[in-house]
Amino acid sequence: MAKQKKQPRPKAVTPKGFRDYFGAEVTRRADMLARIARIYHRYGFDALETSGVETVEALGKFLPDVDRPNEGVFAWEEDGDWLALRYDMTAPLARVAAQYRNDLPSPYRRYAMGPVWRNEKPGPGRFRQFYQCDADTVGSASMAADAEICAMLSDVFEELGLGGDYIIRVNNRKVLNGVMEVAGIGGPEHEAERGIVLRAIDKLDRLGEDGVRALLGEGRKDDSGDFTKGAGLGDEQVDVVMGFMGALGADGTETLSNLDGLVTDSEVGREGVDELRQIADLLAAQGYGPDRIVIDPSVVRGLGYYTGPVYEAELTFEVTDEKGRPRQFGSVAGGGRYDDLVKRFTGQEVPATGVSIGVDRLLAALTMKGRFDDAEDGPVVVTVMDKSRLAAYQAMVSDLRKADIRAELYLGNPKNFGNQLKYCDKRGAPFAIIQGEDEAARGVVQIKDLKLGARLASELSHEEWRDQPAQFECRLEDMVSEIKARLG
Repeated sequence: MAKQKKQPRPKAVTPKGFRDYFGAEVTRRADMLARIARIYHRYGFDALETSGVETVEALGKFLPDVDRPNEGVFAWEEDGDWLALRYDMTAPLARVAAQYRNDLPSPYRRYAMGPVWRNEKPGPGRFRQFYQCDADTVGSASMAADAEICAMLSDVFEELGLGGDYIIRVNNRKVLNGVMEVAGIGGPEHEAERGIVLRAIDKLDRLGEDGVRALLGEGRKDDSGDFTKGAGLGDEQVDVVMGFMGALGADGTETLSNLDGLVTDSEVGREGVDELRQIADLLAAQGYGPDRIVIDPSVVRGLGYYTGPVYEAELTFEVTDEKGRPRQFGSVAGGGRYDDLVKRFTGQEVPATGVSIGVDRLLAALTMKGRFDDAEDGPVVVTVMDKSRLAAYQAMVSDLRKADIRAELYLGNPKNFGNQLKYCDKRGAPFAIIQGEDEAARGVVQIKDLKLGARLASELSHEEWRDQPAQFECRLEDMVSEIKARLG
């Protein structure tokens, strides 16, 4: 009989583009999202949790012109229908707003938090699964809804301890459309030129005015000699676009005046400036000044997707990039008005506006700013000196937990006490509880302060350490109060 070939062991590796999260990372994210949710809830937004799977037809945006619609999303066929993991929180919201339109209040305010999946090429810091945190208002055309989103986002940053380290910039798609009209490239036949103009505007920080002017004109040759074809605008057209990019004034009033002057000959442009003025007035009435929220024409993110106001939140504190150069931390949230999305399902235009926070980026920023403890304490560990007394040890653990102290019983092999202390170190335990036969007879426990012991061992001489032991004895009935006091 032929010898059966041994099956190879599976490789213990994370799939490409995915990652695992452990301990402190998970609890920090949960804490951050809970604090954000409290702000959203205070503003009257309701939580919504949709399925992680949607029909590809409902997702819509990623459908390519191919037989297998899995480009950009993770998709599969089931009973003749194509299903896919959601790639954002907005497409599911549009489906919910259409599906339950007779049951939901209008306007409908909701927030959603959870993982999304994108079938894209991964790279440094770019994963195929990541968290999003969205808040949207569906069914209101009022600029008060947009102003509220901006105010709520500001409150989130204040709540997270980032006051003074952020700015929320607000622009309007209609203003840029008006600028394009004035520049003579507003019609559908100029779609290609408008795309180049948008990309050029977005590169102002990196290329400077001269570089952007070149891209708006015939094109630009970079330092390596590579040539990028430009939008082919004439000098007067370029001046109009550059005027838009330079419209930021000393305050909101001056900025709006500058924009007014640029779009005088465009009805849609004037409408956009008026909407920005409404938002600015509403925010000022609530006490949100330009130190937190500012009208800024340089914001162009996602303008092909949005139909009105757009906003982007940036963290302004300085970090060092991979080449050791100082730079601002940058964008952590963005959003705007999208009045056409629900129309895909109902055929009727439903106004909507919302914002999405990049959870991983915001969490990284909070960690950099020291908004979390360097290391989260593990549980207090009750050690096992006598296996026949497990019930007594478990009772100690229960008493600690009833006092809201994180605690656990050592569940490994108790034969080697040194291994129990090594386990405590690996768990980051602040204290170990020890009760042997002698301590049990006297009704006491030994409490080993592991954090203090580690510090004393590194700072004091052996003689000094002996005079200040990090282990002390107390009565069993005082154990909980002693631990609670020392945990602060």
